[in-house]
Amino acid sequence: MLAVAVALVVWGRRHRGDLGTSADRATFATLHTASLAAPHLREGLTPTGASRAVRHLRALLGTSAVALVDVAATIAWDGAGSGAHAESAIQHAGSALTTGRTVVLTASDVACADPDCPVRVAVVAPVTSENQVVGALVAYAPSVGAGLVRATEEVARWVSTQVQLAELEVSRTRAVEAELRALRAQISPHFVYNSLAAIASFVRTDPECARVLLLEFADFTRYAFRRGGEFTTLAEEMRNIERYLVLEKARFGDRLQVQILVAPEVLPVAVPFLAIQPLVENAVRHGLEERTGVGHISLGATDDGAEAHIWVEDDGVGSDPELVRRVLAGESDADSIGLGNVDSRLRSVFGDAYGLVVETAPGAGTKVSFRVPKFASGVRAG
Repeated sequence: MLAVAVALVVWGRRHRGDLGTSADRATFATLHTASLAAPHLREGLTPTGASRAVRHLRALLGTSAVALVDVAATIAWDGAGSGAHAESAIQHAGSALTTGRTVVLTASDVACADPDCPVRVAVVAPVTSENQVVGALVAYAPSVGAGLVRATEEVARWVSTQVQLAELEVSRTRAVEAELRALRAQISPHFVYNSLAAIASFVRTDPECARVLLLEFADFTRYAFRRGGEFTTLAEEMRNIERYLVLEKARFGDRLQVQILVAPEVLPVAVPFLAIQPLVENAVRHGLEERTGVGHISLGATDDGAEAHIWVEDDGVGSDPELVRRVLAGESDADSIGLGNVDSRLRSVFGDAYGLVVETAPGAGTKVSFRVPKFASGVRAG
């Protein structure tokens, strides 16, 4: 094994920088340059993102200058002839912005007074999103040929793809925010009323208990309606669930038995905000409110390699599996505690492999579980 390792090191030193043929090296250079521009274009066609991406676009095209314009103004320029040329780029792009077609401009159109100016002609290709022209890529060069026209069109199409991805991300974020607002609205008014009633019942008989419960209620609502990021840590989510359960135990007393088991290793893991509390509220509702006697609820999280496994289980009345399937598929409005909302947000953030798993049957209780990756791109507790 040691000999193999040494051989690999020697080979690596001898072949460092060897990327194969010239075509291979050109392909690598193109992909690398595109990767440098992509993060900035993922901000959308904004002045900040465009100004950071445009120099990489010029490197892709190998032209004297490149401009990016939106439908109203030149937002970025890189290369020779800045100033007057940059100000004129929006006029040069006018036809492409109107027709959505690539336009080739001659020296008379570009009108450079300096005979040594490398900005003599231009190729203007539209940048589109959802079949609408949102801007244009303008490539300036000393001369124009079919190769430059095709290259400019291809780069403009690639820019269009990045802009569309940016808009999809904005749409996804807005959808998630809307779902979170809807979930906050679903926090049971029945729970709020009963919590306040339970607190009131202790005001005379046990003022200290009433004070503690009131503080827990204030902290619970402050967390639930906080203004913050889309994600929180599992530790913060579990702490708020503990507040919720303190208030519910004030209502039900010994009828509510709870077991919480959380592996310390997964406490820092980022989870969607309010992803677990609705599951616990659902367990309380079906585990106690719709049955007689003592109800047991267990919840927790375990370390499962690259993922955290989270579950909530009750021994209540259970549900019809077909009804649960319809709720998760958005085919039923019977979801009063937000299971469909939580499932939708999990899938939106982590992918379809990370939705809720519900095990239930009438009279057999319910177990709801899901997994989250410990590390995921773009997911950070805030």
